[in-house]
Amino acid sequence: MADQPESLIQGRGCLQREARQLCAREPRFLPIFDQLDEIPLRLRPDGFSALMFAIVGQQVSTASAAAIWGRVQVAGFDDTDNVARASEQDLADVGLSRPKIRYAKALAEAGINYPALHDLPSDQVIETLTAVPGIGMWTAEIYALFALARADVFPAGDLALQEAAKRLFGLPERPKEKLMRDMAQDWSPNRGVAARLLWAYYRMETEREGIGE
Repeated sequence: MADQPESLIQGRGCLQREARQLCAREPRFLPIFDQLDEIPLRLRPDGFSALMFAIVGQQVSTASAAAIWGRVQVAGFDDTDNVARASEQDLADVGLSRPKIRYAKALAEAGINYPALHDLPSDQVIETLTAVPGIGMWTAEIYALFALARADVFPAGDLALQEAAKRLFGLPERPKEKLMRDMAQDWSPNRGVAARLLWAYYRMETEREGIGE
């Protein structure tokens, strides 16, 4: 366990304070901040269901993911025990591909103590989650950022964040993940707010939703 608990985003007031701190550190975020009526909070429930939803949404359109997720919920496969007991055919019947069936089973059998994740440092949360087949770095970081409300997590592999950073900072090309992580170090301990502002900027620039790109 960390010696001191990590900072959390605990509501819109907290998010605004964090954003002002970030803009003081990096003024190029200020025009984005000023244009937003409110910064998207995007907090979501934690637990098995959140990660199962992430698996369902891999490599399919938003509409397809929503349709499959609806069938998953109706069948009760947003529950750990139900997925563990389900046959492969049961999971295929709601629209999961063979790889996603394997990932869902692995997640259900991983024995993750979801409440305990709240007390772990973010790097240990990410290490725990990425040990499960089908849960990559991006999914684990998104979980820490939005399901655990961590204030200083930045999913540097996200293509929309990379494209937004390219445009905002006038870079010659979209930064790769390593460079993106290096850039984000300067925004700590407010990297979670930086991610939200960059996603908002991406949407302003492209009229597309960033998360999930």
